[in-house]
Amino acid sequence: MKNTFVLIVLFSTFQFFGQNDQKKVFQKSKYELAISYYKKADFVKAIDLFFLVAKIEPGNEIGKDAVNKVDTLRVILRKEILNNAIGTWKRAGNQPVWSSASANNNQSDFDAFIEIKENEILFYEVNKKTKVKKLTRTENLIYNDTNNTGSVFSEIILSDGTIWNCSLNEKSNILRVVNVAIKTETGIEKIKNDNEESYYIKI
Repeated sequence: MKNTFVLIVLFSTFQFFGQNDQKKVFQKSKYELAISYYKKADFVKAIDLFFLVAKIEPGNEIGKDAVNKVDTLRVILRKEILNNAIGTWKRAGNQPVWSSASANNNQSDFDAFIEIKENEILFYEVNKKTKVKKLTRTENLIYNDTNNTGSVFSEIILSDGTIWNCSLNEKSNILRVVNVAIKTETGIEKIKNDNEESYYIKI
């Protein structure tokens, strides 16, 4: 009986170390892949992989370096997307601007616009007939750094607690925003189905 107990303990120990070794091998392989993307300046793929590496084991040397790389790339990527996003955008609806549904999407008497600045977003509406422009609200540009929704760098939090993932097309003339989560008093709740989204065209 005593021998059986010892065997069980030994087997459990080997299993634990085996899983630990597999975890380290997986972390190292993802880290090396992230470094390869980093060297090629493919920072979007690199940051996602570094983030994964940091989640696997943030306390070891590779994990710590991955955390630092995520922080560095986050600054670079946010600056890049902001530089391309600064300006005025007209809302095209909640369908891709190339779709047929988009053309018949806006039956309102007003056109919606946003003006993106370095530290804030201004929301306007313009009367289609009178062309009168009215500021409807102003939002501070606050990034989501909680790391538990989706994107590591391109989400912003509005004053109502909604969290939006922002992305630009290759020409940086179409902006897509998707409501991916909401921040409440108890934490952040992901929105997994029927996410609200909008498309904007730069003008």
